[in-house]
This record gives sequence, C-alpha cells and structure tokens, in this order.
Amino acid sequence: MEKTRQSRRDGGITALVEGFFGAAWFGWGHAAPPGWLDPWLTVGSVAALLVAVAGAVVGFSSPASTAAINNRAAGRRYGIIVGVEFGLAGVGAALLGGFGQPDYIPVWICAVVGVHFLPLAPVLRDRNLVPLGVLVTATAVAALVVGLTTGVAPSTITGVGAGLSLSLFGVLALVGALRQPRSAPRGDAARL
Repeated sequence: MEKTRQSRRDGGITALVEGFFGAAWFGWGHAAPPGWLDPWLTVGSVAALLVAVAGAVVGFSSPASTAAINNRAAGRRYGIIVGVEFGLAGVGAALLGGFGQPDYIPVWICAVVGVHFLPLAPVLRDRNLVPLGVLVTATAVAALVVGLTTGVAPSTITGVGAGLSLSLFGVLALVGALRQPRSAPRGDAARL
C-alpha cells in the first residue's frame, strides 16, 4: 500500500459505512434468532448506528482534499470493486433463491462482502480492511457450517458475526480518525 494511514475524513467515512452496515447485519440477524438474542441484536443495531452518526460528523467535517478517493483513478477502482461485489451478491442470491435455498443467501452475501474488503484495502489506504475481510469471510464459513449441522438460522450467525465485526472496526476507524489532526491535509494536498 502506498499510504497506510487514513486521514481524519477517511476514518470518519469508514466509521460511517461500517457502522451503517453493522446495523444492517444486526437487523438481518433478527430474521430467526432465539428469543434471548433478539434484544441484544437491537442493542447492537443502535450502537452501530451511533458509530455511523459519529463517523459522519467526523468525516464530513474534515477536508475532502484529504480523502483516499480524491481522483478519478481511485474512484474508478473503487467503483469496479463495489460493482463486482454487488453483481456477485445479486447473482448468488438469485441462484440460491431459485434453487430453494433462501436461508443461505445471508451466508453468500456475507462471504462476498468479506472478500471485497481485500482489494479495497489499498484503494482506501486502510490496512484494517484485511483483518475485517478475514473475520467477515470466516463468519460466512461459520454460518454455513452451523446452518448445515444445527437448527440455528444462518442469518443469526451472519447477523451477529458481521454486525459485531463491522461495528468493532467502525469504532477503530473512528478512534483513528479522532487521533488525526482536524484539518491538516496529507501528501500532495499538503504542498499546495
């Protein structure tokens, strides 16, 4: 990776995105959880949304010139990676639904989301996306194994695992962002 340290803006936006999707995964975990887990999923969703809001405040109050995606080439690479992610997630979900296996749609989507973090890490200058990708992908594998061998819904495992992973890494991104100078641009932007 060329630059491994995120700017304040990047860390805030990362916390926003990871918090938002952490809440979404906790929400998906509500599909068929055991009764005792239901309130904890709600607590997780609320906490993840708080991370997202704090990330938005930090990220959008920081200079755009410090962002990892501040040129056409980086934006294009980002768009391709996310486009492939959405395409694979959609095709896989359609196939699983078509073959009568809708319970495994969250497993597939969790795996695709986990893998997509790996090529995003250098584009977003965020080495934390690598362990996050490994954790989210491992969550998908665990959900598949648990879904095939027990009565626990795969959506429960992916909801808890991906929700916790994304929320935790969102908090780490937020803390990292708050440690960065408020408005000092880095790299080429600092020389202007």
